[in-house]
Amino acid sequence: MDKKHAQLIAAMTEYDKGDARRIQHFMKVHDYAVTIATLEGMDESILSVLETTAILHDIGIHVSERKYGSSAGHYQELEGPAEARKLLDRLGGYTEAETDRVCWLIAHHHTYRDINALDYQILVEADFLVNAYEDSMSVEAIKTFRNKIFRTPSGISLLNDMFGLDPDVSRQASPE
Repeated sequence: MDKKHAQLIAAMTEYDKGDARRIQHFMKVHDYAVTIATLEGMDESILSVLETTAILHDIGIHVSERKYGSSAGHYQELEGPAEARKLLDRLGGYTEAETDRVCWLIAHHHTYRDINALDYQILVEADFLVNAYEDSMSVEAIKTFRNKIFRTPSGISLLNDMFGLDPDVSRQASPE
């Protein structure tokens, strides 16, 4: 991990101060995203933006809870980008294009249709790997999500191994 991402993790931990569950969540999503992206051979510049996004992906939760009384994904997608932009601007070291992509991904990370880029695909897969366990999802729900949403060979393999699923499922190619 580079220093910029270590500093972002520290800043996000401070942002979520006292909320160990959410801190643990973004750390796990980060690790799975980096693992899948590395196994898939993702370009370093795209990986850096994905890593930043994975750390910040749920940054809209606290605002959503205060504003709407809910942490539903739709509200996180609405409120997260502005919070992420404020934090990234404060820390510095991110180009406008990087910040824009991070914010776009945060604004779509609970939207599972029209996934059209590898960074988006991997973020969704990494978040699901963690949510499926944390939410004690049923095996059938996990299989359904895998069959409809997962596309990367590495994400599928991790999901199958984590939950002891039969890997013999027809798949589509990864998005580019």
